[in-house]
Amino acid sequence: MQKNDVAIISISEGQLQMIISASRRTDIPTYYSEWFFNRIKEGYALVRNPMNAHQISKISLRPDVVDGIVFWTKNPLPMLDKLELLADYMYYFQFTLNAYGQDVETGVPLKNNTVVPAFQKLSDIIGPDRVIWRYDPIFLNETYSAEYHIRYFEELAKRIAPYTKKCTISFLDFYRNTEKNIAGLSIQKFTPEVQEFLAKNLSEIAYSYGLKMDTCAEGIDLQKFGIDHARCIDDRLFGKLLNCPLKVGKDKNQRLECGCIESLDIGAYNTCRNGCRYCYANYSTKTVCTNAGKHNPESPLLIGEIGPEDKITERKMHSCIENQIQFDL
Repeated sequence: MQKNDVAIISISEGQLQMIISASRRTDIPTYYSEWFFNRIKEGYALVRNPMNAHQISKISLRPDVVDGIVFWTKNPLPMLDKLELLADYMYYFQFTLNAYGQDVETGVPLKNNTVVPAFQKLSDIIGPDRVIWRYDPIFLNETYSAEYHIRYFEELAKRIAPYTKKCTISFLDFYRNTEKNIAGLSIQKFTPEVQEFLAKNLSEIAYSYGLKMDTCAEGIDLQKFGIDHARCIDDRLFGKLLNCPLKVGKDKNQRLECGCIESLDIGAYNTCRNGCRYCYANYSTKTVCTNAGKHNPESPLLIGEIGPEDKITERKMHSCIENQIQFDL
C-alpha cells in the first residue's frame, strides 16, 4: 500500500438498522445543511469514530436502504428551501425550543423573531406529526425559576401548539465536560419534588393545548401526570408515517433510560456553533471554532478530509421495513 493510500474494508456480516440520526452530536440543519444535501446527492457519508479518529465508517444514504431520517435542530431555516430534495425519504424533526436567552444559548437566534416562525414554517411544509417540540433540558437558577419556565412554556404553547402534536421534556444532566461551560450559571440541583411540580404544571398546560407530553431519558416516573417515556428516534412514529412497521431493536449504545431505537449518527462532536452552555456534545469553544474552520461542504466527512492513516469501513446495510405487514390508518 502506498503512503497516501486509504484502506477500505467491506463488512459482509450483520445488519445495521437504517435510521439516520442527523444529529445528536451537532445541529446539521442550521450549520451543515449544504454538506448534508451534497451527501444525499452522492448517496453516502463518511463518519469518524468518536473514540478512534482514524476509523471511518462509510454509511449509505441511498433511499432504498434508508428507512428514515431524524433531524435535531434549534433552527432549520437554512434547509427549508431544499426539503424537496428529500422527496424519496421519510423524515421528521426533533426541534428544540425552550426558555433560554442568548446568555445560555449564545448562537441561537431570537426566539420570537426567528425560531418560533421557523417552527411554524417547517410544520406548514411537512405537517405537525413530523415536528416534535423539545422543551429541554430544563434547569433552574435565579433567572430561570420554576415559575419562569411555567409562564414561558405556556407562551410558547399558545404559538406553536397548532404546529405540533407532542412536547418532549427533560431535566438537565450534569456531565463532566459540561461543568466548565455551565460555571457561572449557579444552577440548582433538582429534587424529585421540584421535578414533579414542574412536570405537573407543564403537562397540564400541554394537554390544555391538545399536546401529548413525554420525557427524554428520564428515570423518574411521571405517568400520574400523563407523561410517558419518549422514544426520540421512534419506530412507532416511522411505522405510522411509512404505513409499515420497522423491525428494529432498542439502541444499546444509549443510556438505560433512553427509549430510542437503533440508528446511525452522521454528525461529529465539537462542531455545533449554537453555543449552548449546557451542551454535552461540545467540550470547548476553541475546539468548535477549530473544527468549523476545517469544514468543507464538498468533503464526504463533516469535518476535514481523509488522511493517509485513515481506514474506511463500508457498513453493510439494508432496510428494516417489514413490507408484509400494513397498518390500517
